[in-house]
Amino acid sequence: MENIDYKPNTITYGTIMNCLCKIGKTNEAIGLFRKMQEGNLELNVVLYNTIIDSLCKDSMVTEALNFFSEMTSKGIQPDVFTYNSLIQGLCNFDRWKETIKLLNEMVQRKIMLDLCTFSILVDTLGKEGKLKEAEEVFNVMIQRGVEPDTITYNSLIDGYCLQNRMDKAIKVFNMMVRKGCSPSIVSYSILIHGYCKNKRIDEAMILFREMTINGMIPNVVTYTTLIGGFCRVGRPKTALELLQKMQGCGQHPNVQTYAILLDGLCKNLHFPEAMALFQVMEDKKLDLNIVIYNILIDGMCNVGKLTIARELFNTLPTKGFQANVRTYTIIIKGLYKEGLLNEARELFEKMEENGCSPDHVTYNIIIQGFLQHNETSWAVQYLQMMVDKGFSANATIATILIDLLTTNQADKALQDFLLKSV
Repeated sequence: MENIDYKPNTITYGTIMNCLCKIGKTNEAIGLFRKMQEGNLELNVVLYNTIIDSLCKDSMVTEALNFFSEMTSKGIQPDVFTYNSLIQGLCNFDRWKETIKLLNEMVQRKIMLDLCTFSILVDTLGKEGKLKEAEEVFNVMIQRGVEPDTITYNSLIDGYCLQNRMDKAIKVFNMMVRKGCSPSIVSYSILIHGYCKNKRIDEAMILFREMTINGMIPNVVTYTTLIGGFCRVGRPKTALELLQKMQGCGQHPNVQTYAILLDGLCKNLHFPEAMALFQVMEDKKLDLNIVIYNILIDGMCNVGKLTIARELFNTLPTKGFQANVRTYTIIIKGLYKEGLLNEARELFEKMEENGCSPDHVTYNIIIQGFLQHNETSWAVQYLQMMVDKGFSANATIATILIDLLTTNQADKALQDFLLKSV
């Protein structure tokens, strides 16, 4: 267009900017926006909204606020979409003072809060556990004649589920149905997850059957949640059956589904089934990750199958995986449980060499191992290293240290360290 001297207008620029923002190229969109300014093309609230909304979605809220200030300084009046974008961005970072300031501005400018505004507030307050405030916003919304939609109800239900207040969550769900607002698959999945988290698997299954009766097809999230729920209540074989049912219904389990089931099988000591499932995952050429291997290695270590755990650990590089701090910590714990303290210490030292720094959990694990095997001189050395790194002893180590001191079993090195620390 430019080459044939056909100048793009505001609509042309706006269309391209909108497209760039939708595919995550906000900086390129801003470049076009600045080009418009240089060409003295007329700017409007829609163009500013496009940039502001995209910046907020990219977590660049301060930059979005700068554009907002620029817009208002030019006399361009913001609309409800402008405020909703900024409020969502600020809420994502718990910047409540600025959120309240914007809400007050909306009132002053006589811009009515809409369904989106209220839903953002209910969702954020619910996720932060501020359910009393979420209820107040919800009630104000209804008083002002703004009817909640499925998203608003889901946000409130989710807030109650996060706080394990399932009775309240069900009340809101029933209110939604009573008001003629149809629950979505997300509504059911939120409640099912809440029941599973609270080990109320039978009630979760009632909801699961209800949603299928109502013509909803459970998705991978719903099935994965239920599989996790059965594992949580010690019924991994039922979880396996549900996996088969899921596949029979045409839903394909993802890596998270397999990871949850694998973890449940290991924790419930169903190792043949766990290994068989792992083999299926490898046969399907799923995009496995280190988390999957950590689950298996941890399961083997917990039941004293250290040889298998170490074999899995040693094969990681050949499978293209780099052991992370969790992997090393699991193996170190397994080694000290078997009394192999020297090997645990050697592996601890190799972590740094392999570019994986021990964290506070790793330090606590190895110190606990030394203390439980009366290797107090080594424990003191690692305690000092841990303190120097800015980490603190956990409750288990604190209890062991107190027991050693009160029973006069602490040697001089340990007593000196504790006195110096105090």
